[in-house]
Formats: sequence, structure tokens, C-alpha cells
Amino acid sequence: MGTSMTDVHSPKQRSYNMSRIRDRDTKPEMVVRSIVHRMGYRFRLQRRDLPGKPDLVLPRHHKVIFVHGCFWHCHRCR
Repeated sequence: MGTSMTDVHSPKQRSYNMSRIRDRDTKPEMVVRSIVHRMGYRFRLQRRDLPGKPDLVLPRHHKVIFVHGCFWHCHRCR
């Protein structure tokens, strides 16, 4: 039933590769933050006390923004 995959990288190389994958301050997130800031909105970043840990929180407007990057969400845009 379950098939295991053989890792083609050494543990050291795999550790390095995984350390380079960011979960915050990604390029798409920085672009969205820049646009929102230029529009005059003020926001908080990645509030862990909210469900889903939104990337941007606009408290005054009771809104949140999630930036779904291609790496984790497997978009076909590349």
C-alpha cells in the first residue's frame, strides 16, 4: 500500500536545501506588503494568535491577507 521514496540527497544536503525554504518574507509576500503599504494601509505581520496565521493583518479594518506562494501550494504558474 505505502511506497517509500529514496532521498537522492545526503542528510547534510537535504538539511541545507530545507533551510533555504522560507515561510515568511518571501518575494510574493514582500510585493504584497509593499503595495498595501503604498496604498496607505497599516498592518501587522503573521499573527500567530489568529487561525491560519495570516501574512498581513489590518486590525482597523478587521481584515486579513494570506499570500499563497507557489512553493507550498503547488501552483502551476511557473
